[in-house]
Amino acid sequence: MLYLCRQIETKLMKNKFYKEFGELLTKHFPYKVQKISINAGFTCPNRDGSKAVGGCTYCNNQSFSPGYGGKQRTVSDQLKDGIAFFSYKYPEMKYLAYFQSYTNTYDSIDKLIGLYEEALSYPDVVGLIIGTRPDCMPDELLDYFAELNKRTFLIIEYGLESTLDSTLNFINRGHTHAESVDAIEKTAAKGIYTGAHLILGLPHETKDQILAHADEISRLPLTTVKLHQLQLIKGTVMARQYREHPDWFDLFEVDEYIDLCIDFAERLNPDFIIERFISQSPKQLLIAPDWGLKNFEFTAKILKRFEERNTSQGKMYKQ
Repeated sequence: MLYLCRQIETKLMKNKFYKEFGELLTKHFPYKVQKISINAGFTCPNRDGSKAVGGCTYCNNQSFSPGYGGKQRTVSDQLKDGIAFFSYKYPEMKYLAYFQSYTNTYDSIDKLIGLYEEALSYPDVVGLIIGTRPDCMPDELLDYFAELNKRTFLIIEYGLESTLDSTLNFINRGHTHAESVDAIEKTAAKGIYTGAHLILGLPHETKDQILAHADEISRLPLTTVKLHQLQLIKGTVMARQYREHPDWFDLFEVDEYIDLCIDFAERLNPDFIIERFISQSPKQLLIAPDWGLKNFEFTAKILKRFEERNTSQGKMYKQ
């Protein structure tokens, strides 16, 4: 499920090993807060021809768009359905509108602001999370976000995916790591919570290179980090590449990936919030790896492994 609850009721032990997203929410809200994913019908500059066509080689947007997030539905309608899903169990819960699918800062400024304000005006919505690309943050929009940040909870999440330009080029990402650094620094300088997303296990990246991502992003003024395993999704360029060149890929077994995540967390700035370690794509779209685990089951496994290794986030962090 794409929704992130502040508390995982089935957690087997208290997390004393890494900083969770719930810590940030607790700092701001005296009640439960839940993300509602929004598909506002945007595209991307490497899909529409402005930078490239075809999109990133791993991308099939259906893999992270919930069923109620169809392109033809309004923001308000999607919030209505998403909130209805949770409100029967948690009537006092409030919500963050999560603009997730594609590039959510890639349109006219007036249209973008209208959609954000529509979400914020919906009952019980108490903030926004905006997912976007580092090459799609015009100064005028960033100024709007700086003002918005003074009146509501706000996070801007940038899809970095890798810190290696060779990888970014290979996956047809359409931007450089220098552009990622620039966007993150400009956003954080406005006092806005700033997040980064990375995919662990992209083609041709060695374990040492993957762990070096942690060192690189730890120097940046980030608030949150999202990690997930490389997933091969039907209908993507990467799925075809996997069929033709399986030697380009190292798809982790679950225990191997858990240890990689812990190695990564050990080197990560201890002030960062690790929002997630994995992502789940719909089974009908997923080619591999299929570990057969729910998110909460993976969380229990990774906490257990942290405890077994007697380690924690930032243990090997070097300033």
